[in-house]
Amino acid sequence: MLDGAVGTDGLLAATGPIESAGDRIGAADRWKADDVLADVARGHFVADAADADADARSATAPPATPDDLKTVAHAIAAQLDPDGAEPAEQRAMNRRHLSIGRMHDGVYPVRGNLLPETYAQLQLLLDAQLNPKTDGPPPPEGVAFRPSEDETSADDEFNSDPRSVLDARTRGQKQHDALAAALGIAARHADMPSLGGAAPTLVVHLESADSSWASVPGVDGPVSAAVARHTGCTGAIQRVFTEQGRIVGMTVTDRIFNVHQRRAIMLRDKECLIPGCHVPASWCEIHHVTEHSHGGPTSTDNGVPLCWWHHRSLGFAGWEIRMNDGRPEIRGPAWWDPSRHWRTPRLSLPDFAFT
Repeated sequence: MLDGAVGTDGLLAATGPIESAGDRIGAADRWKADDVLADVARGHFVADAADADADARSATAPPATPDDLKTVAHAIAAQLDPDGAEPAEQRAMNRRHLSIGRMHDGVYPVRGNLLPETYAQLQLLLDAQLNPKTDGPPPPEGVAFRPSEDETSADDEFNSDPRSVLDARTRGQKQHDALAAALGIAARHADMPSLGGAAPTLVVHLESADSSWASVPGVDGPVSAAVARHTGCTGAIQRVFTEQGRIVGMTVTDRIFNVHQRRAIMLRDKECLIPGCHVPASWCEIHHVTEHSHGGPTSTDNGVPLCWWHHRSLGFAGWEIRMNDGRPEIRGPAWWDPSRHWRTPRLSLPDFAFT
């Protein structure tokens, strides 16, 4: 630190994991750890982070960041203090928590401490949602999947996002939306415990079709009617008629795409219909192109996959969707396509031929 290789943050990051072991790490091992961490801080490579006498050093690496120093320090502490894992685990278990504050300006603050494995699982879910175009697991030996002969490789700027301007969300907003999608997938999963004999279901109350506000049980204040429209598009609507506070009638309109319809739509469209969005259809919600309230049927000819965000924002984002002889077509906002042509989305996940 006196040489200027690290600042106070770097010093604390390097010494914290070692200090947390207390007297379980002796003075001699502390000096060895100090030498190793000093080399790392200066950008010197150490062949074995646990061996301070390692001779293989070079000055080719850039100086370490505080996060780098903390990672190396944790690795050293784990080797010098193998018995410290159990008390560290117990301290972590005692500190874990998740709290949700009261609603303020239309949002709920979330605070908490996640266990490392819980964080890792959540991060995998977020990464899968934010970066869905992956190669997947390696195929079995002797099996390969290759694009079919008729698959075109030509880029279509109106069916992709080469300018990276379609999605203006911040990283934090994307992570929120990914979590919202994951919660929706979990709620409809067959293994999810039921509540009252049914899957955990989000219930949104709307006083009338022209109401601007809606309510959600458990939420402190009213929410926009857009929440009701979004929820109703993929769920069921029950109309309850009251007279002077008494329920005088009710109906149930089944408008949920069943598992067979979802599979067919997934096979046809493969991913979210909005250009530049590659969330797989299996993770998407199924949107009624013609709203059910306007006579649109719950059929494969009237359903398309949209990710949580594009389904939620469809009413104000400028995208339009229609069906043409059972095939979806999309028209983008004028700033994206000044000609406002209807276009058939190019599928980025091609049909594969088995070889």
